[in-house]
Amino acid sequence: MEIDNSFVRRAVDSDAAAVADVWLRAFAAALPDVRRAHTDDQVRSWFREVVVPSRETWVATAGGSVVGMMVLDGEDLDQLYLDPVRQGQGIGSRLVDLAKLRRPAGLSLWTFQVNEPARRFYERHGFIAAESTDGHRNEEREPDIRYVWRPADPPCAPTERSAR
Repeated sequence: MEIDNSFVRRAVDSDAAAVADVWLRAFAAALPDVRRAHTDDQVRSWFREVVVPSRETWVATAGGSVVGMMVLDGEDLDQLYLDPVRQGQGIGSRLVDLAKLRRPAGLSLWTFQVNEPARRFYERHGFIAAESTDGHRNEEREPDIRYVWRPADPPCAPTERSAR
């Protein structure tokens, strides 16, 4: 699995506004019936002051513009959003591949239960539903699902008997 560094790179402080804009557009398109817990300005401030400067934030770019973003926080794939007009072009898959490279021991993530396209996407990438909640753990109070990905077990070393 190789990631094209001209397409995917670590975010820098000057990317914060574009990262927030991608998040806002993607959230609105994917979850039109979910009431956001924060205003647009609060989201922009959070990306500018917290996420981009202090979390492992990655961007996917095309034509010099940010078209996708991902945040890794420990073993959590904390955020993964694409500009809605860029979905279905393999960008999300490239970001998930990068997350798996960066966290080879495994990943977990949360997504809203109503976000069927996201759930199908993660399941196609080997994530397995591990837990569901009634929404008590997120600010939107929206039922959600935790997904986990663990790498396949490495091949067993040959035993003395099988090595003969």
